[in-house]
Amino acid sequence: MAYPPEPWSLRGRMLVSVWLLPLAAVPELPGELAGAVRVVRIGGRAVVGTAWVDYRPGGDMSYRELLAAVLVRSGMRLRVTISHIWVDSADSRDGGRALWGIPKDLAEFELTDTGARASDGGPIARADIGRVRPWLRMPVRFRCTQALDGRPKTTPVRSTARCGPAGVAWHVEPGGPLGFLAGRRPVLTLVADDFRMRFGTQR
Repeated sequence: MAYPPEPWSLRGRMLVSVWLLPLAAVPELPGELAGAVRVVRIGGRAVVGTAWVDYRPGGDMSYRELLAAVLVRSGMRLRVTISHIWVDSADSRDGGRALWGIPKDLAEFELTDTGARASDGGPIARADIGRVRPWLRMPVRFRCTQALDGRPKTTPVRSTARCGPAGVAWHVEPGGPLGFLAGRRPVLTLVADDFRMRFGTQR
């Protein structure tokens, strides 16, 4: 086992975009989650989040990541379910799958202060990054529900970060795995700078 046990302590920078999509465009959730969570609906639309993440030295692991997640609920409790995710670390891929059921795949990344790009043999998405304005350190907590070993598994995520607005222009490959976002624009993009995250249950 080359990856650390949970919880993972991670540090870095994240750019998060929020999209409102027609329900028909939302990625299908794993069948194992049926009855455990439901997609949150806002005016007949669903909420999808995407993020470019740079996990930097100082945490348990350093790697880069692109993900898409759907806002769901368990009763009245909000959760997220990650539908698509790529990393450039085999250890992160293996650990994410084994510990939490996060469907990580490998991709190649370019990630700088002004742009981002991910490909997995073909283009997935790229982004032009403009001005980011982190101004307030605040706590961010949520729970992630995935399918692991044929059943739902909910994992706590606790973090603090310097949060603020960010200018990010997404360019999604229409024929790629995130094609359901192609031609659309997020309603909001935020930066979570200098985040300090703990992902997983304390042993």
